[in-house]
Amino acid sequence: MDELALLKLSQGPVTRTRLVRDLSGLGLGAGDTVMFHTRLSALGYVTGGAQTVIDALREVVGEQGTLMVTCGWNDAPPYEWTTWPTEWQEAIRAEHPAYDPDRSEADHSYGRLPEALRLEPGAVRSRHPDASFAALGPAAHRLMDDHPWDDPHGPDTPLARLVELGGKVLLLGAPLDTLTLLHHAEALAQAPGKRFVDYEQPITVDGRRVWRRFHDIDSSQGAFDYVPVVGDERDAFEVVARDFLTAGGGVRGTVGAAESHLFDARELVAFAVAWLEGKLRG
Repeated sequence: MDELALLKLSQGPVTRTRLVRDLSGLGLGAGDTVMFHTRLSALGYVTGGAQTVIDALREVVGEQGTLMVTCGWNDAPPYEWTTWPTEWQEAIRAEHPAYDPDRSEADHSYGRLPEALRLEPGAVRSRHPDASFAALGPAAHRLMDDHPWDDPHGPDTPLARLVELGGKVLLLGAPLDTLTLLHHAEALAQAPGKRFVDYEQPITVDGRRVWRRFHDIDSSQGAFDYVPVVGDERDAFEVVARDFLTAGGGVRGTVGAAESHLFDARELVAFAVAWLEGKLRG
């Protein structure tokens, strides 16, 4: 066991009761609609793991609150599959399973919590294969239903609806560069050089597996070239988030053993759009 793991363990087990206390102290409360990102290992030794974190979050937001996560699709065909040898492409087009909101696993790179939340009884997952989200609570359908096929980070998407509902974003030990909501700011920002991608993925339409073409900002490499603004050693999302914190937005605190952050979604998006348009217009 490394020194960091020993230090976290020395602080004692992180129980549901402790998480509830820490989350409440951070500013999360009853009735909140909150999108959360979690680095579970950063919290320390959580008794019960992912399920305990979800149970604690549900207790804090209560029956009128809603939890939301970004899922993606772990087994989506890679974007570059259309550049592979012809026979490989034919095999994928013929047999790659269609995205299924109920069965397709959340992207493993997002950690354990998105998959755990989407499997909760009553959870609702959005229909978009590449940019899917999941939610649990009374606002779940309002957030998830009819996720636009194109521009899935832009207007009338789960991210836009989170803002409209006065939602929050919670980082539980997750780094600032994981703020998926900032892709919504990228989609909204009116700045030159915005980068887009087009790709194909299989979905089910009227009971049939079909391939559909999608159009979106480049959320993988970045919707803009940020190197002239932040350099090639820093992540633009982290810089935006730190500038927002410096300006007095959001709150910082400790949940379990982890530095955590809570942001007002509307305020963060407004700040980020202004930051992007101001920095990228030269």
